[in-house]
Amino acid sequence: MRYYTVGMKRRSSTPRSDDSEALVGLARAFAALRSAEDVLAFLDDLCTPAERQALADRWRVVPLLLAGVTYRDIHDRTGVSVTTVGRVARCLAMGAGGYRTAARRLRLPGASHH
Repeated sequence: MRYYTVGMKRRSSTPRSDDSEALVGLARAFAALRSAEDVLAFLDDLCTPAERQALADRWRVVPLLLAGVTYRDIHDRTGVSVTTVGRVARCLAMGAGGYRTAARRLRLPGASHH
C-alpha cells in the first residue's frame, strides 16, 4: 500500500469509503449554514489561518480571471502566486464547476460564459 503525506498525517493512496462519506458530510455542513457569518465561524473552527488564507486567495482571483485579467496582473494586484492563479484558471476551465456555480449565483461578471 502506498502512502502520501497531508500536513502531518500519513494517508493511504487508496481512498477509503468513509473518506468520501466524510467529504459529503462536510459538504452538507456547509450547505446547512445560512449566512456568510455562519460560514466564517465554521471556517474559523475548521481551518488554520493559513488554510483560510489559501482558500480566500483562490476565491479572490476568480472574479479577476472571469474579467480576463492576465495571470501576472492578478499576481501584481493581489500578491497571489502565478501558480495558484493558474490552478484556479484550470479549475474554471476544466474543473467540477464549483467556482463557476458560486460566481454565477453571486452574479459576478463573466460567470455565465462556458
